[in-house]
Amino acid sequence: MNSLLLVLEGVAMALEAIRGNKVRAGLTIAGVAIGVFVVVAMGAVVTGIRASFQKDLEEIGATTFIVQRRGSGISACDGTDEKCPDRRNPPITVGEWEMIRRLPGVQEVVGTQGGQGNFAYRNSRVDNVGYDAYSVEWPAVNASDIAPGRNFTRTEENAGQPVVLVNDTLKAQLFGDSDPIGKQITVSGRQFTVVGVYTPRAGFLRSLEGRGPDTPRAIIPLTTAIRQLDAFRGSLTLFVRPAPTATQEEVMDEVLASMRARRGLKPGDRNDFYLVEQDRIMETFDQLFGAIFAVGLALSAVALLVGGVGVVAIMMISVTERTREIGVRKALGATAGTIRWQFLVEAATLTTIGAIIGLSIGALLAWVIRSNTSIPAELPTSIVITALVASAITGVAFGMLPAVKASNLDPVEALRYE
Repeated sequence: MNSLLLVLEGVAMALEAIRGNKVRAGLTIAGVAIGVFVVVAMGAVVTGIRASFQKDLEEIGATTFIVQRRGSGISACDGTDEKCPDRRNPPITVGEWEMIRRLPGVQEVVGTQGGQGNFAYRNSRVDNVGYDAYSVEWPAVNASDIAPGRNFTRTEENAGQPVVLVNDTLKAQLFGDSDPIGKQITVSGRQFTVVGVYTPRAGFLRSLEGRGPDTPRAIIPLTTAIRQLDAFRGSLTLFVRPAPTATQEEVMDEVLASMRARRGLKPGDRNDFYLVEQDRIMETFDQLFGAIFAVGLALSAVALLVGGVGVVAIMMISVTERTREIGVRKALGATAGTIRWQFLVEAATLTTIGAIIGLSIGALLAWVIRSNTSIPAELPTSIVITALVASAITGVAFGMLPAVKASNLDPVEALRYE
């Protein structure tokens, strides 16, 4: 009961100090609030991006892995062969794609590569539109709703037929409100028939790569892109989905052995291609955003330091202004520990108020991002607890010097203070 009274008394003193020293207290609270806001905002955004990123990967399939020319890790590539050995790797070929398709442990292989072209219909034209050249199984790795229209068929893909699907944004820019199905458009001077309109499901990974719903894009059969649009084959990437009867590890071993044999690699030669699992992609993501978050923590620490210096300043002034009061309290039996405790509570109250303000602003920002973007930004409980604890520790750590000074005052000298 006595401890609770001491806490309440310390909180009351802190509120009185804020009222009496609005500018100093405001600067102290602002410093802590900024520090907490930085941590909370970055934590909410990174958590949301990670959740969206992971959802994108899950839609591809838990056991699906990627065959690609270059690695996906973070490296200090400067353009030289020494720092960038992957740049000399030969591209993944259509022949290798077909070979992997025939492996017994493989259920399906989605081939994809990117390209860019100018799209036009009558008097409407959209330049530099990015397109994805896919094999017919593309919905397995790019979850989208097709309506109206349909996906292209395997026959159309094998024959290299000039058919195309456009997304909602490109459809609106070329056709307005009219029905695009069956209409002829030109793609970089070649005639194509629109067979469908697709709507990609929102996700951070697609938005990051410029494949979000608000960006004009198209999907073209991979064979068609290679034959008619001279698509750059060096960017061919394969998404390999193991059969239900095979494990990911078994199929990866199959693909690895087949690729090495086809490329004539000797036992001591390094792989000149990469097999990338989803765990590896998430690891790269965590490395990248972990570094960004570390920078945010450093900035937050600076802001908390500023707030801590403000705590020292305002609390030292408070000790000076209340010297006589402290003498009276000691004369009436208050111990040094009691005085010290009250001043620490007062300091922690100041920083906790700053933390609450920072949390509130951070939560508001997370809501705005969640409501207006594809990033499901959210405020993790761990971040909230960490912010409150860190602010309280800041108050206690920086309030210790004034608290000790107050508790060590000689009661007789304090009573004489004017």
